[in-house]
Order: sequence, then C-alpha cells, then structure tokens
Amino acid sequence: MYKSIIWSTLSVADIENTIDYLHLAWNEQIEFAFLDNIESLIFQISNNPKQFPIVNKKNKVRKCVVTKYNTIFYRETKNRIEILRVFDTRQDPKKLKYK
Repeated sequence: MYKSIIWSTLSVADIENTIDYLHLAWNEQIEFAFLDNIESLIFQISNNPKQFPIVNKKNKVRKCVVTKYNTIFYRETKNRIEILRVFDTRQDPKKLKYK
C-alpha cells in the first residue's frame, strides 16, 4: 500500500538549491536525471518505507541515498511519509537538522 508523501519546508528548499546548483554548474540533462532519481526513490519509499535504514531511533528517521552527494531523510507515520530533508552530504553534518 502506498502512503502519501508530505514534503517539509526544508526538504523543498534543499531540492530547489540542488536544482539551482545543477542548472548553473552542469546542464539540464543532469538536472532531469537527478529529478528522475528523486521521483523513483520517493515512489520506492512510499511503497515500502522500511526498506531503508533507521539513522535516528528516537525520531524514527530513515535515510535513503540518492547520489553520493545527496541523501533523503524521512519519517514514516501511520498514514504518510514525511520527507524531512534532501541533504547535500558535502555540507557539515552538524547542519543536518529536521523538524
């Protein structure tokens, strides 16, 4: 059973920043490939949220590696999936905060 997806404000900003970077530094083909990869992984998460490892037991946060530079952090609730961050792993991990 697929669960609905809710994007946090931080995760939307993360995606926008990554797309802006890819658009400026690379090209549309790379940009679209990244978005296709995100879409595919979100579909997988929605279908089977427990397939990815828990990284924060207290908050029940899981992670899904998108690329070696980007990771999706999400939480499963009874009725939905909350996408908390799409974090650029080149940043200081201390900046990784989710609400």
